[in-house]
Amino acid sequence: MTTLAERALRYDREHARSLRALAYRMLGSRAEAEDVIQEAWLRWTQVDESIIQHVGAYLSRLVTNLCLDKLRSAAAKREQYVGVWLPEPLLDEEAGWSPGPEVQAEFAQDVSVAFMLALKRLSPLERAAFMLHDVFDLDFDEIGRHLQRSPTACRQLASRARNHVKADYARREVEEEERERLFAAFSEAVRNFDVDGLARVLSEDAVLLSDGGGKVSAVPRPLQGGALIAKTIIGFARLPTSRWRLELARINGLPGCLVFDDETNQLVQTIALAPSITEPGRISALYIQRNPDKLQGVLSALGPIGSTG
Repeated sequence: MTTLAERALRYDREHARSLRALAYRMLGSRAEAEDVIQEAWLRWTQVDESIIQHVGAYLSRLVTNLCLDKLRSAAAKREQYVGVWLPEPLLDEEAGWSPGPEVQAEFAQDVSVAFMLALKRLSPLERAAFMLHDVFDLDFDEIGRHLQRSPTACRQLASRARNHVKADYARREVEEEERERLFAAFSEAVRNFDVDGLARVLSEDAVLLSDGGGKVSAVPRPLQGGALIAKTIIGFARLPTSRWRLELARINGLPGCLVFDDETNQLVQTIALAPSITEPGRISALYIQRNPDKLQGVLSALGPIGSTG
């Protein structure tokens, strides 16, 4: 007879990674995704595993339904969210949030901020149908059982979602050399308080989104235009309280940086830099996460490096 410890080990080894990836993409929140994975485990312990024909399908259906419940209950909270909402950042080194190398679907490994924002604009059912089919490659009969809808209805949900995602978002692979080049140009301009130099790195129609969640100061609405963004960032960097130290990082698949207070070693914010598709070598979007609640996962991933000094 399988012990609870053996069952927990198998759950973690065989299922938790893909379930965590599904939950993060559905919710845009590391903390909520972990809550869902823990709740799914607790419910799974109450199920007789011997009567379940396809454990992976059963668990993905369970996690999907838990995520849908959270999305519905969070709708009012999101409407009351202060300022711009951005997903919680992931460092590329955190492989536990990827579905795994065996998943080869077009969007499977994509957790870029633009992709996550495109998902957020979908309805909960559209998001679920799109994720389960286009990312986790389930057929529509199985998705119908997940969502308690007909296969035809699920096909329509996924198709509508796919059209919205592709209209809102263009995917682009970023080579390591380009990541480092963009970070070097951005960080040098910030360190030298060089407004013109930073403006040259940004595309003319660049956009900046900053999430403070009402907990800390942040730009309250999207900023548009490279020159305006450059002035704003350098203005913040010049403040006496801004003792920034920038460290290269890959955030949600994008080149970016972790910004620490150089005196306290406290993580202040993360900045993800989206390379321009139409203007190679320039940055088209900056996603700045300042909400301290949403930085906790990054701090956990960094370990002692991210602790205050």
